[in-house]
Amino acid sequence: MSKAPTLDDLWKSAPPATASFSPDRFSNLPEPARRYLTHAIAPGTPLASAVRLRMRGEIKLRGWCRFRAEQVIRRDGAMIWKAAVRMGGLPVRGFDRLVDGQGAMRWKLLGLIPVMTASGPDITRSAAGRVAAESMWLPSLLGGEEVAWSVAAGDGPGRAVARFTLAGETLDLALDVDESGRLLGTSLRRWGNPDGGPHRYHDFGGLVEEEGTFGGYTIPTRVRAGWYLGSPRFESEGEFFRATVEGADFR
Repeated sequence: MSKAPTLDDLWKSAPPATASFSPDRFSNLPEPARRYLTHAIAPGTPLASAVRLRMRGEIKLRGWCRFRAEQVIRRDGAMIWKAAVRMGGLPVRGFDRLVDGQGAMRWKLLGLIPVMTASGPDITRSAAGRVAAESMWLPSLLGGEEVAWSVAAGDGPGRAVARFTLAGETLDLALDVDESGRLLGTSLRRWGNPDGGPHRYHDFGGLVEEEGTFGGYTIPTRVRAGWYLGSPRFESEGEFFRATVEGADFR
């Protein structure tokens, strides 16, 4: 595209669902994957091509700052997260996006003064990892034929791994589920530089604390996410995102 789409553009351009969910098509998947998908998508639910989320929460910048945001995620991996953050009592507005296979961030203080502008290959690779982790909000993406499921040795009966490609990045997303199929968390190796050094792969993921159902989809509604998930560093320095989903529409 000559001009990057807005959040509304991305939502409106998502094609309407043309098929419905049938649990039978996933009978041959690894057991935790089958449990997850049949818990997350009710039988007969249209397989959505996009989700539009409304959320609030806190993001860790210099300290924890409150935000309100809207987000669109499409099955083709396109994503825009548009937020207003209160930083030192002042509003910072902007977006993170992955559109047409290119990642970018644009943030301005008072809507005028740039405070963060970034793009390029490293931003794109990191954004692809973010979309993979947040595919928990669009279960139809994980139910697509392009996703290859497995259970890695030693992962236990409650973990399945989904392999798929976004923006040229092949990603292995681990999903931990309980006996009912409820999602407990996601994790993957995501490209980034949380330590301020050169970009490389780090452990990244989120913990699911609550879930809710919208239009036949049961998705996480309260999450904590960040770097170094699975180690003490997650609590001390890696966690940077806490969100509560207030609404979700599927298209």
